[in-house]
Amino acid sequence: MTYQNKPGYNTLSVWGGEEKKDGWQRSTQVPVVHSVSYGYDDLDYWYNVALGKEEGHIYSRNTNPTVAVFEEKMRQLEGAEAATSFSTGMAAISNTLYSLLKPGDRVVSIKDTYGGTNEIFTRFLPRIHIDVTLCATTDHEAIEAEVAKGCRVLYIETPTNPTLKVVDIARLAEAGHAAGAVVIVDNTFSTPINTNPLALGADLVVHSATKYIGGHADALGGILCGSEKLVQGAFAYREINGATLHPMAAYLMIRGLKTLALRVQRQGENAMKIARFLKTHPFVKDVFYPGLEMHENHDIAKKQMRDFGGMLSFFLDGGFDAVRTFLPRLKYAHIAANLGPVETVAGPPRTTSHVEVTEAQRAAMGIPESLIRYSVGIEDADDLIADLTQALDYAANHQA
Repeated sequence: MTYQNKPGYNTLSVWGGEEKKDGWQRSTQVPVVHSVSYGYDDLDYWYNVALGKEEGHIYSRNTNPTVAVFEEKMRQLEGAEAATSFSTGMAAISNTLYSLLKPGDRVVSIKDTYGGTNEIFTRFLPRIHIDVTLCATTDHEAIEAEVAKGCRVLYIETPTNPTLKVVDIARLAEAGHAAGAVVIVDNTFSTPINTNPLALGADLVVHSATKYIGGHADALGGILCGSEKLVQGAFAYREINGATLHPMAAYLMIRGLKTLALRVQRQGENAMKIARFLKTHPFVKDVFYPGLEMHENHDIAKKQMRDFGGMLSFFLDGGFDAVRTFLPRLKYAHIAANLGPVETVAGPPRTTSHVEVTEAQRAAMGIPESLIRYSVGIEDADDLIADLTQALDYAANHQA
């Protein structure tokens, strides 16, 4: 799944989108353009820019020079025709869905999506008379059967947040297209370094750019990549509804992207070592990481992912009390609601990915209260394993 006659991912991460440097005043780095508007003496040229017939910008809610570089860099990394950005990952997801759907349409998706996405499916879309069917995530036959009944959108997240299930993008994209559906894939956990859903048949790919794309936990953003027609529809919706990426956030994303391939490679290497270690600890009941041979979807992951990423989750013996004891003991992890930065981050779904849903809903999704989502950073793996060891041993020895 490498690009033919195109640069590699490290090169695209560094140089992609930076080919045109007009107006940069010879700077080697992309400038942050904070201007709200852009002036034109020639009214006819200004009008052509507004119509998209000439290159340029008129108002930064619509487009911005710094933001445009970020979008182009992501477009190249995903091998897409077009890309457009948003203020957050959830803005990317919601704006994309609302740009495609109307009352009476039907969506087919999986039960294991990010909590905010699940809220769109279960609370907001039904309010405007859009039917949503959520299928067991790894039951491909059931998903195909529902898609065959007809739907406007097939929405996939893989690997899933926080249980790291993997679905077969190529297989489901084929089913979606046979039913005339637009196939959308949330690629946040995998990143374009490990998976390119468009190359596997998807029509659109979304990211919470806040996570691995930015990589430093200092900027919010979202990105959509895909066909020109579909991306333009989402852009038209976003420019009116206003979920615009700020130019400073775009600059921080560009800076983060320079090291994306390096970070993702190191995080994946660390995650594999940590997952194998966790499988051996007696206080850990189970580990979810698609790189493990015993993972239920390992064969699919091996087929469609170049590497298995830096996200894993595991659950402890002893319920949520064990989580309360374990997490504060970690020295090399932020206990926070984020993932993908250079630092390790850990937390339970009840305060991170699925804070929006109830305990009963989490249980129905197969998310136990003793589950811990662990975003592996770029630290030395031996230090992280030693840190996990002391925290697990302490929690095991201090059960009520």
